[in-house]
Amino acid sequence: MSEQFMVKKLKHPVDWTVEVPGSKSMTNRALLLAALSGDTVSLDGVLFSEDSRHFLSALQMLGFCVEINEAKRSVRVKGCGGMIPKKEAEINVGSAGTAARFLTAMLGFSDGVYTIRASEQMKRRPMAPLFALLRDAGAEIEYLEKENCLPVRLHGCAPETKKQSEPLLLALDISQSTQFLSALLLISPMIRQGLCISITSEKKDGSYIRITRKMMEDFGANTVFCGHYYEVPPDTAYHKAHYTVEPDMSAACYFYAAAAITGGRALVKRVHMDNTQGDLKFLDVLERMGCAVGETEDGIVVSGPETGELRGITADMNDFSDQALTLAAIAPFAAEKVRIERIGHIRLQESDRIHAIRAELSRLGIRCDEEAEAVTIYPGNPHGGVVFTYDDHRVAMAFSLIGLKTDGILIDNPGCCRKTFEDYFSILARLTSADC
Repeated sequence: MSEQFMVKKLKHPVDWTVEVPGSKSMTNRALLLAALSGDTVSLDGVLFSEDSRHFLSALQMLGFCVEINEAKRSVRVKGCGGMIPKKEAEINVGSAGTAARFLTAMLGFSDGVYTIRASEQMKRRPMAPLFALLRDAGAEIEYLEKENCLPVRLHGCAPETKKQSEPLLLALDISQSTQFLSALLLISPMIRQGLCISITSEKKDGSYIRITRKMMEDFGANTVFCGHYYEVPPDTAYHKAHYTVEPDMSAACYFYAAAAITGGRALVKRVHMDNTQGDLKFLDVLERMGCAVGETEDGIVVSGPETGELRGITADMNDFSDQALTLAAIAPFAAEKVRIERIGHIRLQESDRIHAIRAELSRLGIRCDEEAEAVTIYPGNPHGGVVFTYDDHRVAMAFSLIGLKTDGILIDNPGCCRKTFEDYFSILARLTSADC
């Protein structure tokens, strides 16, 4: 793909029917669950992207038998019952936050010695709460560059944890990322005596944690949430022969947002109201803004407001913050201001996303007030210009929406979408070229 992508301004409301790839979050959870299972697990609907390929490669480097069929979107993993085949190895998690947090937790409770490397972007993302917990549990961590950041050399603590007869008690702060908690829950079968995790932060739960627990249940493992702590019983084990990954709700939301701002219609195949991903809540946001949301046999349909004008709203997006950028990109086309609250943690993701929202909207002539944990965006008419993406896939995909209504929107470095949705701009080009 070229270094910049020119989005085509549409002459008509969209009327799109699209398919999206499998969920990145669910794909990487399923890969870890399969590796820790006592069975050979067949996974369908798998997302193949930069992040998931790093996860697959890491499992192979650790000695797991992994059969990959990208054409059929399937993977077979031979689980090793909570053991890691190679007792010494080096892996590279790239920019994948899920791979970094999940695999670090797994290796931390292993009986081996491992080196974990990462991209420059991932080296800047938070890891300290997980490292502190692993050190308290008995793991040895050698920082190879900067303290509390990847890359590291890690000596697992499995012999120490297995000597205990009582559940292992751990304390964890999840204010920076719920992936730390998901990581510990997912690898809990490695801790045979059971696990109790006390959450020390104000935030105790979240949509991605609920996805983790639901997927663990699908693999035969029960967890208990008691308001302040999570429990996993002793001798928990995963057993599953087949699992299908849901379509990615995050990806679907870009097409639904396109319908919202153009007054058109978008249907995303195989996305239904029983989707377990937190970004399903974005549909509630679109309804509040005046869109119609319905379900057909083929999938969920979103239609833009009959009045042709979106309403301004205030939205708490703490629990589905991946769509904060999407809402920010369509906010200028609303009749009143749009305020997005409780999203301070997105400053610590692939980029400082709150800063990116303010900077890129301002660059296009839109007033945006930036706060520590919120943004307020005012109605306006964006002008053309280059959108800088900060090597962040969600900035690239979200801000492409502005180009559907505005001439001259150039997306810089569209290839950063390889992280989760490598065909996004090819699909967008095909859909917009049909407009005449």
